Amino acid sequence: MQQLRQRHPREKLSLEKYELLRKQVLQRDGWRCQGCGASQNLQVHHLIRRSKLGADALDNLITLCATCHQSQHH
Repeated sequence: MQQLRQRHPREKLSLEKYELLRKQVLQRDGWRCQGCGASQNLQVHHLIRRSKLGADALDNLITLCATCHQSQHH
């Protein structure tokens, strides 16, 4: 198995900074699930998982409802 290497250390955001980023993502996405358009039970999803070196960054996050989020992980 190929080992992943980081070019630059990934910053671990504080809870406060992550909450600000989360709100930015929700606002950018119009408080709607980008999968089905729902407006309830919204969560923020990493397009590239953190375990695969995905960053906590605006361009790596989208808004999904709980149902669509669960389907992305299964």
